[in-house]
Amino acid sequence: MIPSPELQTADDILAGLDPEQREVAAHPSGPMVVLAGAGTGKTRAITHRIAYGVRSGAYQPQRVLAVTFTARAAGEMRTRLRDLGVVGVQARTFHAAALRQLHYFWPQAIGGAAPEVMAHKVPAVAEAASRMGMRLDRSELRDVAAEIEWSKVSLLTPETYPEAARRARREAPGMDLTAMARLIATYEDVKGERGVIDFEDVLLLTVGILEEREDIARTVRDQYRHFVVDEYQDVNALQQRLLDLWLGNRGDICVVGDPAQTIYSFTGATPEHLLRFTATHPGAATVRLVRNYRSTPPVLALANRLLTDAQGQRRGGAVELVPQREGGNPPSLMALDDDPAEAAWVAGKVKELVAQGRPLREIAILFRTNGQSEAFESALADADVPYLVRGGERFFSRKEVREAVLLLRGAARTDDGSKPLPAFVGDVLGGMGWHEDPPSSSGAVRARWESLKALVDLARRLSSTTPDARLPDLVRDLDERIAAQHAPDVEGVTLASLHAAKGLEWDVVFLAGCSDGLLPIMMAEGPEEIEEERRLMYVGVTRAREVLHLSWARARTPGARGTRRVSRFLDHASSILGEGARSTPKRAKAARGSGPLKPSRPKVCKVCGTELSTATERASGRCPDCPPTYDEATFERLRAWRLAVSRAASVPAFVVFTDATLEAIAEAEPAHQRDLSAISGVGPRKLSLYADQVLAVVGGADPDEVAEAAVGEPED
Repeated sequence: MIPSPELQTADDILAGLDPEQREVAAHPSGPMVVLAGAGTGKTRAITHRIAYGVRSGAYQPQRVLAVTFTARAAGEMRTRLRDLGVVGVQARTFHAAALRQLHYFWPQAIGGAAPEVMAHKVPAVAEAASRMGMRLDRSELRDVAAEIEWSKVSLLTPETYPEAARRARREAPGMDLTAMARLIATYEDVKGERGVIDFEDVLLLTVGILEEREDIARTVRDQYRHFVVDEYQDVNALQQRLLDLWLGNRGDICVVGDPAQTIYSFTGATPEHLLRFTATHPGAATVRLVRNYRSTPPVLALANRLLTDAQGQRRGGAVELVPQREGGNPPSLMALDDDPAEAAWVAGKVKELVAQGRPLREIAILFRTNGQSEAFESALADADVPYLVRGGERFFSRKEVREAVLLLRGAARTDDGSKPLPAFVGDVLGGMGWHEDPPSSSGAVRARWESLKALVDLARRLSSTTPDARLPDLVRDLDERIAAQHAPDVEGVTLASLHAAKGLEWDVVFLAGCSDGLLPIMMAEGPEEIEEERRLMYVGVTRAREVLHLSWARARTPGARGTRRVSRFLDHASSILGEGARSTPKRAKAARGSGPLKPSRPKVCKVCGTELSTATERASGRCPDCPPTYDEATFERLRAWRLAVSRAASVPAFVVFTDATLEAIAEAEPAHQRDLSAISGVGPRKLSLYADQVLAVVGGADPDEVAEAAVGEPED
């Protein structure tokens, strides 16, 4: 790619940075940790750090490795460095960097060519399950694949997995932890017989080669002298091991992260490496980026409130964002009767915004789970509003995009420079029906036009940053983007889960499903998991630049009783969102003469007497480290029954009963429904569904026979 014709000096690189960003960029040598709040310009700071290091002579560009977590982020970093006139720096994901090294050093370290990397784990997982006589559906296979990934990035073996998973309170999909360990071992056998590896093996094998071959490790360390790691709060144990081997005993590393955006702990990511960086790298400089350039002050007021506890203290090392913009309207909170009503309300508001001139690409609808997307897709289609599902079909996989790229490659040889690059690209794509004016229709026709427009817009951007660029340069840029799956922006309202939205931003954000059970998700147990759900909401709020609408529905379906309540995370935001943000209304004053309300007594462990802090502990009545007080044989029969019921109903086991509830049942050994109903976790619905079965199992009946006899009974 052609660099900018006017190469910037080192001083030019620092111009325009705020004091904290300048602190990051102007000291390119030595260890540094950057605690960067949302929207504070962290990518700007670290790309300028690299560019300043190159321009000042501190770096040779080919000896710099910038590591991030997504191909999109790596592509964005390369684009920014190119715009700063810096070429030769390697900006890659952990996996991409490791894969290049694995292919290069495998013949020397092992011999022959490196094994092929499987595109997906599920087929190998399915074969492993089949060998073990397990019948797993598609969703269970995906869950098993995810659990295998967790075990590998946590540096576990099949032998060490069960105890580690137990400590982490993980539940294997549809099986106990010992069976999961056997399945992991069988999966490794299947891969070995096929002669393939998975993506985690890419890192594991690279680590193995660097640990065992000091000569190869020296070669890598000689190649890369300076490291920048983005999104460092998302590093897992395996990635950290690889990073340590790349670095050796040197200290030229800059890590950037935000503990308040740690939302991937279920994959093995941990912010501990970020928070303990100064302990592992004595003398490291610490810079806090707190000036938020993205969002208006009212949006940031809510974001800061989310991460402030009742005593006014910041949670989990998060920085307090300081707004740099002015004006803005306060966020709103809307309560609807049911999920379809919420989706229709959001679609109606979107249509109003579009009618007022707001571009579709600047609007996003965010939600906790992918399953929520369907209602919004339907409502937007009914409102005739184009939309894009982030995480759906990839841009470069679309038929019209593949055809357009082929046409552009073929025309690259005929570009004689007689026309501006955007005009020439427009002429080439005219053969596919491209024209500047958008079609009046929506649906597939509009989606095709938007895809072609995205390619024309790429040509316009390249021409503005590099006026001498021609079609061969655009084709090379497209090839880089295809390899990194760094798609350009396409017109349409974005639908995305909160996890998929991280790192993105829009003018207008609708944060839907702000109710307990979704935010936090009902499966979250314990303070750590609840806090991660809080951070997910924080990520959603901080995606909005100007307008933020929060919404929730009292019931799932029309006509159903409204049993939901607004998210507990908004309890302290009533001064911003109104009294409707309180999940529990203010307690009315005691009636005259009724006396003061008695405080509730904390629940303590029945074994050691320690106060219990989590819902799981309170349900079981004991600390996790105390020995069980229930009959273990009864508990195991209940677990076997639950597994059979969950498989028959195609639901996760915890949906039937959690482990804590089964422990309480095994301890109480109820003989009648009234005894069972008194146990925490056994509500009226589960009592009507499972009471007879549970009582039979507690009484000693075979759990599989009880579950089999119940098949066909109504679930509602």
